[in-house]
Amino acid sequence: MAGLREQKKAETRKAIITAAIQLFSEKGFDKTSIEDIARVAGIGKATVYTYFSAKSDIFMYYCDDELEEAFSNLKKTRHENVSLLDQLIEFFLLKFNFVTHNHEFGRQLLQEMVFPREVNEKAKEHNQRYFDFLEELFLAAQQRGVLADNQDLFLLSVHFYSLYLGVLAGWYGGYAETTEEIESAMRTLFSQVLEGVAR
Repeated sequence: MAGLREQKKAETRKAIITAAIQLFSEKGFDKTSIEDIARVAGIGKATVYTYFSAKSDIFMYYCDDELEEAFSNLKKTRHENVSLLDQLIEFFLLKFNFVTHNHEFGRQLLQEMVFPREVNEKAKEHNQRYFDFLEELFLAAQQRGVLADNQDLFLLSVHFYSLYLGVLAGWYGGYAETTEEIESAMRTLFSQVLEGVAR
């Protein structure tokens, strides 16, 4: 019985998320209401609130779920013979492609992560997962003798994340139009930093 109940809950959660992402893409985040999400999901408004306290929670849950699989795949394919620069480019291009797949979706994700309307614990957790992943990359690079031992790995992660946000803002602002241009910009900026923190 408990197994069926958990399956039903998982199906309802998935229906809510699917409906929300569809509506966010079609109408935009701000113009989508919880009532809209409930209607498209085929459930009551109160049921949505049983699973999520706000639209932003639905949004961040979806992002976490999607990126968890991507992070897992990146960890599996990470090899010591791949340069730190190439690992960083792969990581941030994955993030870039996810964010820019849908213009409105990406804009909302950036707002929630960088300029939230209010303190959002889910967005903080989401960001922390990026920093944790980057710190692992930098720690492995230190152990291989690629990075100086005296580097603060958290601040280094923040630094690269900030560079990525600058490149992403350039894409949204029309300064770059292709993934190749984005990769080239990141490669140049990241190389400059890595030269400064190399052993």
